[in-house]
Amino acid sequence: MRKLTCLALVLLLVGLLPARAADSSYVPDSQETTVPVEIGNVPPYEGELSAKSAVLMDANTGKVLFDKDLHTPRPPASLTKIMTMLLVMEALDQGELTLETVMVTSTRAKETGGTKIFLETGDEITVEQAMIGMAVESANDAAVVVAEHLGGSVEGFTEMMNRRARELGMVNTHFSNPTGLPEPGEGTMTTAYDIALMSRELLRHPQITTWTTIPWDTQFMDRVYIANKNLKFIQNYPGGDGLKTGWTEEAGYCLSATASRDETRFISVVMDTPTYEVRTKDAVDLLNYGFAHWRSCHLYSRAETLTTVRVDKGGSLLLELLPRRDVAVLIEKGDSRELSTVLNLPKLVQAPLAQGDAVGTLEVRLGEEVIDTIDLVAASAVSRANWLQLLGRTVMNFFSALK
Repeated sequence: MRKLTCLALVLLLVGLLPARAADSSYVPDSQETTVPVEIGNVPPYEGELSAKSAVLMDANTGKVLFDKDLHTPRPPASLTKIMTMLLVMEALDQGELTLETVMVTSTRAKETGGTKIFLETGDEITVEQAMIGMAVESANDAAVVVAEHLGGSVEGFTEMMNRRARELGMVNTHFSNPTGLPEPGEGTMTTAYDIALMSRELLRHPQITTWTTIPWDTQFMDRVYIANKNLKFIQNYPGGDGLKTGWTEEAGYCLSATASRDETRFISVVMDTPTYEVRTKDAVDLLNYGFAHWRSCHLYSRAETLTTVRVDKGGSLLLELLPRRDVAVLIEKGDSRELSTVLNLPKLVQAPLAQGDAVGTLEVRLGEEVIDTIDLVAASAVSRANWLQLLGRTVMNFFSALK
């Protein structure tokens, strides 16, 4: 028995020694490496656009495939409501709202001008009804109700909009209200590129396109007829399912149009066009260009566990790894090379680790070419195991070895 006891103590001491560097040859890079996707043999867009600013963006990767004056600030009219609706969707995700949450119409909401669903002071409206009102009819009164409910006031909500814009990298955007209506002095200004950014973020919420594809409702809320401002596009363009229209005299006709075919989704933004018909034609021409030459797919979500790795002397024995960001690829349609992924991992990592620490990499390959490299990061923090945990493991391992 003494021999067994001595052997267990020796094994415990060995277990408490630091892990050797030879346990892993992987050293995480401080900078995430991204290999740009080359456009290659795709011909440049040769169509004529009336829009003063325009962008074609791949929704999966965020890559810009065409641009015209993409960073010039312009008034967006009701494209502003893309951000208003995004903040609602994020509040739903966070449990701050439900679709059945009831909101009460203020006098300020009732008196808001422009397109509306004619809410009266004191009227109750649910979050889902407000979202439909904004997505289909572009209702300004519904936008104000939402803003006052979520932000405490229109001004408070507008601060939320600008804060979220900064987080999304919308560096040339300033919101002055949740509707896009003109205001005295400096009103809302944004760019085609920034609109594409917030459109892409809104489209991360699949529910939105179930509302943006409603053609009309003859008795919405048992009181009013609403008709989709983007009806011509969603009814006639294959895969077209959103997203938002806008018009004021100052802004001209604006549109953020999106369509999905198989796994490929593009976002086409046009600003300041002369007519309703021209804005739709410009947006469609850009989408046609995208679908003719590229395909894209979403491989993994940034919240998706891809693998696990063993932890040396950790409070947990295994660590789940996530990609640092969403993993998606954009490929020319004529490229027939096989798409594959490769994990580069250490055999063992040493505790402690913080959540988000880089532990390995995921390579995305097209044929033999590495087209993207993404850090794999710790899904949670792992503390160093205490001496009781280490002793228990050592004893268990010792007796398992005797069997």
